[in-house]
Amino acid sequence: MKRNHPTTWYLKKWSADILVDLLGGVLIALGAYNFAAMAGFPMAGLTGIALIFYHIFGLPIGRTALLLNIPIACFCYRILGRRFFQRSVRTILITSLIMDYAAPLFPVYTGDRMLAAICTGVFSGLGYALIYMRDSSTGGGDFVMLSIKALHPHLSVGRITFALDTAVVLLGTVIVSKDMDSLIYGMIVTFLMSVVMDKFMYGINAGKMTLIITEHAREAAETIDAATGRGCTFLKAEGSYSHEEKDVVLCACNNKQMYQIRNAVRQLDPDAFIIIMESNEVLGEGFITDQPH
Repeated sequence: MKRNHPTTWYLKKWSADILVDLLGGVLIALGAYNFAAMAGFPMAGLTGIALIFYHIFGLPIGRTALLLNIPIACFCYRILGRRFFQRSVRTILITSLIMDYAAPLFPVYTGDRMLAAICTGVFSGLGYALIYMRDSSTGGGDFVMLSIKALHPHLSVGRITFALDTAVVLLGTVIVSKDMDSLIYGMIVTFLMSVVMDKFMYGINAGKMTLIITEHAREAAETIDAATGRGCTFLKAEGSYSHEEKDVVLCACNNKQMYQIRNAVRQLDPDAFIIIMESNEVLGEGFITDQPH
């Protein structure tokens, strides 16, 4: 099998990163400049702070965000590491240029503010998610958010972002718009961004996971295999009351297959104890394989 030369592989990866930065930057810029700025409601993150300067002093959003990034980047450099920092600097420059020079070329939306809020949240959420998935960021609030993520891996990106950005939305409302409607629209944007990011980053490979406690574990596994083609894993467990050893059947599947599994196991053993849980991401054989190329 022919292997790619390291230089060729690096150029391909760098090109892919640039393309994602461009696409993500366009989406973020459309949300911030063509919808949020024109609608006059606050936005979260450093972009939201740059919007405050834009409304008060008329300063360009992209270059203002770029300048605000410098002290935050220096503070978070050690936590995030040199490589991530370098990738983020590239992304920050690209998104800042797109914000100031490309976004004004697109038409500005001046219609219903609720539609503007929805478009801002969806476009920006998709843009940020694309950039995060390439292990980069747009700096500023992203540096702070990803630093918290590095220190507390169990927290989702969307939830951290929502908590941090709420403060910026409140600040923008108090300083610029000073009306409750803008605060509500800003919170809608922040909520939509967090949901879109989490769903796009984790929901693409999302599925279900079930734990089945039954006296007929092996028969249950065979039934699941026959119904859906999914394999199972046996876990050893002990009842807290009876102290009897039991087999627990663990199975990961997609959303559609879980209904088939539930019905098949219930027909086999009506007394089976079935736990069905959401699985944010499933990787491995039979699912999407996360392997470097």
